[in-house]
Amino acid sequence: MAARNKARKRAFQILFEADQRGESVQTVLTDWLRHARTDDRQPPVGEYTMELVEGYAQYADRIDDLIATYSVGWTLDRMPAVDRNIIRLGAYELVWVDETPDAVVIDEAVQLAKEFSTDESPSFVNGLLGRFKDLKPSLRRD
Repeated sequence: MAARNKARKRAFQILFEADQRGESVQTVLTDWLRHARTDDRQPPVGEYTMELVEGYAQYADRIDDLIATYSVGWTLDRMPAVDRNIIRLGAYELVWVDETPDAVVIDEAVQLAKEFSTDESPSFVNGLLGRFKDLKPSLRRD
């Protein structure tokens, strides 16, 4: 598995865990870092994973607003938690990380949905992130 693919998967897991625990992503990231230092069985948290989690945290409110605005027929609360967090991560990387091609961001998010969510989720994730890609210039504000 490529390094960035692993980083995205771990970042998604941190966002998902934070969502389930009702904690901030920074708190869960700190927990993961501590566990990686003290337990040899825990995988290390790479630099890109930290960048993704911290970047998402910086824009979390804006990202949730975008998801609420453009996810037709789904409120954030009704959306499956896995999908919600895959889209959060993908939205951050798509809108605010210029180094990664848009198609790669969307494809990686769809792959996470295939691995962790329902049969309908990949098309939902693809459609919503595709909408964000089309609107990207107008979405990017702090």
